[in-house]
Amino acid sequence: MNGLKLPFMNAPVLPSDALQRVAAEAVRRSHAAEPPTGRKLPLRVGSRASPLALVQTRNFLTRLTRFCPVLRDMGAFQEYQISTEGDRNQVQRLAEIGGKGLFAKEIHEALVAGRIDFAVHSLKDLETNLPPGLVLACTLKREDARDALILRDRTVKIDPERPYDCLPEGALIGCASVRRQAQMLHVRPDLRFGLLRGNVQTRLDKLRAGACDATLLALAGLRRLGMEDRVDVVFEPHQMLPASGQGIVGVTVRESDLELRELLSAIEDPEARAVSTAERALLAELDGSCRTPIGGYARIEKGMLKLTGMIASEDGTFLLQRHIEGAPLEAARMGTELADELRRDTPSNIFEDMRRP
Repeated sequence: MNGLKLPFMNAPVLPSDALQRVAAEAVRRSHAAEPPTGRKLPLRVGSRASPLALVQTRNFLTRLTRFCPVLRDMGAFQEYQISTEGDRNQVQRLAEIGGKGLFAKEIHEALVAGRIDFAVHSLKDLETNLPPGLVLACTLKREDARDALILRDRTVKIDPERPYDCLPEGALIGCASVRRQAQMLHVRPDLRFGLLRGNVQTRLDKLRAGACDATLLALAGLRRLGMEDRVDVVFEPHQMLPASGQGIVGVTVRESDLELRELLSAIEDPEARAVSTAERALLAELDGSCRTPIGGYARIEKGMLKLTGMIASEDGTFLLQRHIEGAPLEAARMGTELADELRRDTPSNIFEDMRRP
């Protein structure tokens, strides 16, 4: 794991040389009658146009400029909103139109072409194999990775130990995630599921209008949007295993742009890098896609990385979890090893069903 500096996880983060150079360039630009030479400013930051994506992008820029306020004051960065096919098509499952890469395809095309300099993503929506010439240069500190249940009827009594009991018999769940669907059906096979896609507010509006009895969202997104009060149930990881990368923001850049990669090292969160490396290695080894009910969740406790992986059938009749732990520097190996174990203990027909068109 290149660049992982776990022995210094508690050390203060200092501005990198690259960050200092960008700040100096911004100052020179503000005093120059002619455009300065060197890297062209402002640096362009690409993002999806959804409210949550924009909040995450602005949080990233706040984090980046915290060490050099002149970067903010001099306008060294420019937000660049990009419409993606994953956002435009709200009537089909992602698996039917190309998978989670559709949330990044147009953004990464702009990055490869040089129209933007950074791209900010929800890591759970980022494909495991990036386009040639691009790298995941930075992972930010993880928000809460858990899933949240939002009910239309908020008068229902909820038992935290038995959270699924709050749903009435045959309740209709608005959901686009086969991972969530499989885990819910494993516990409550009576539940029904209907496709519900769109940004957070759109889903909540549809729920309120009666499109379904409940829906599920990532708690991290609700917190970032200041909407945590809308949550009725928070599932613990043993009740619903999160998606790989959930709650983590990742930043991609061109592999050849060494200066920006150095700049981003100033705000890299080593723990987020370790856990996401394990989770994404597991997902990659299992060939995870949006049609695959796979979960992966890692955390670091007392210096040890603990990874839980899950694979299930879409109807929830089969569900398997396995665990592994080891040194954080072994994150990639652990993810691959756990995936191999899950594959070995999963009936072959489960994978055949996943690959079926």
